[in-house]
This record gives sequence, C-alpha cells and structure tokens, in this order.
Amino acid sequence: QVQLVESGGGLVQAGGSVRLSCAASGRTFNVMGWFRQAPGKEREFVVAISQLGSIQYYVDSVKGRFTISRDNAKNTVYLRMNKLKPEDTAVYYCAASAFGGDRRRPSEYAAWGQGTQVTVSS
Repeated sequence: QVQLVESGGGLVQAGGSVRLSCAASGRTFNVMGWFRQAPGKEREFVVAISQLGSIQYYVDSVKGRFTISRDNAKNTVYLRMNKLKPEDTAVYYCAASAFGGDRRRPSEYAAWGQGTQVTVSS
C-alpha cells in the first residue's frame, strides 16, 4: 500500500525557517513534489524534484527561499523553507508521480500525503 507521511509543519514568525519531511512507502516514485493550499484557494504547485535529485522545479514565488531535496535510500523528500512570509501560510502536501520531467499539475501525481499546516505570523 502506497503511503506518504509528512511532518515538520508548525507556527513560525515571518523571516523564519521550517523543514518539512515526507516519508514514502509502498513503492518507488519518479518525481516527488510539494503543493500547498491556503484557505479559500486552490491547491498550487510549489516545487518538485527529479528521481535522482539532480533537477528541481520551483514556482517563481519561492525561488531563492525554498529548497527541495531527497534521500532515496530513506525514500524521503525534504522541503527547507527559509525567509518565510505570511503568504506562505498553507497546508503543505507531499505528492509522488510515476512520471518524470516538469510536473506541476495535481492530476500528474498518483499519491498524496495527508498534509501538514505551516502558519507564518507577521
């Protein structure tokens, strides 16, 4: 059974940092990504990483602040978020795709975690 389990969310002040983790079990995936959903908004793509970790895809709003990485030996993907802003407040979801390449649409991901809340106070 495929399972993605996120951890690491919480409350942080603007300018602070948080690291999210996502542990995958059940199978090996290709691209892994993070999405987020703020209240009243649609789920949006944040960042993704290729299977070997050599290529990362970022939405413009987080470039230079967020870093995605993965440890395939642990089947875990990480999201380091620095210089956080109140507009980064959302539930963050880990997602796994069977496909390679630049995957930014939720429909391209086969498995999802339960989500972890990140709240950035001003």
